[in-house]
Amino acid sequence: MSVQQGLIEAYQTACEIELQAFKPGNVSVYSPAHDMTVDDFILSAKVSAEPVSNPDYSLGEKIFYAVKATREAVGCNTNLGIILLAAPLMQAYWQRQTGQSLRDSLMLVLENTSLQDAEWAFKAITLAAPGGLGKSEQQDVNQAPEVTLLEAMQIASPKDRIALQYSNGFKDIFDFAVLQYNQRFILSGDCNWSALSVFAQLLAKFPDSHIERKFGSQYSQWVAAEMTTLCEALNHAETLDELMPMLHSMDQAFKTKRINPGTTADLTVATLLVVFLEKLI
Repeated sequence: MSVQQGLIEAYQTACEIELQAFKPGNVSVYSPAHDMTVDDFILSAKVSAEPVSNPDYSLGEKIFYAVKATREAVGCNTNLGIILLAAPLMQAYWQRQTGQSLRDSLMLVLENTSLQDAEWAFKAITLAAPGGLGKSEQQDVNQAPEVTLLEAMQIASPKDRIALQYSNGFKDIFDFAVLQYNQRFILSGDCNWSALSVFAQLLAKFPDSHIERKFGSQYSQWVAAEMTTLCEALNHAETLDELMPMLHSMDQAFKTKRINPGTTADLTVATLLVVFLEKLI
């Protein structure tokens, strides 16, 4: 297996496991949502895997061509957040020096983003047309950027938790979510259970910026309370089957209110990808 093929497999596996976890409000194998199906997401992962892991592309090119491939395949935005998080991780893997950790390499990638990276990323975001994006007074994606990609993400970070990862070196993932995944995996040996735990723990701790772009803070405390309840149930359950009635009920409640914790789902995929990339290292 080539190095890139290993990265493609890690990326697609991370995307597929996230879909197999029953995450309330999101598309999963248990429930479609928001006019999208599991098949849309599986196809999106398949077509975006090669460009997002391509060693010959710059960071910005990885983002743009992965989004372009997705748009051409499914005609809607299924994975912009995933691509924005995965691309710098892939870039970090390729640029990593012998003995260097993935996280240290990632810091260098983020610190050295360029104006050209921002141009490619802005084109990608415009092409993906994510819901609730709106206009920005500074560095609007519909206009040519005047700053590096990192600087653009720093401007966006107060309102977008994916942008925040660029600003804080993926702190939420490395210092919190990966630890939650590993802890649950040690106890269960089950990737799906571990992915659900990551999702629930993240959403209990951090407001989802996709939800808040649509609704403000209207549902933030309620969502956090629901996920805290789910986290407690995860800690006491012996099997995931025990949690299915609760998960179905929560999923229906979220989708009735059209609540989609999309940012948290994207962070879950990125967490899985970090776990798998570190195994490759």
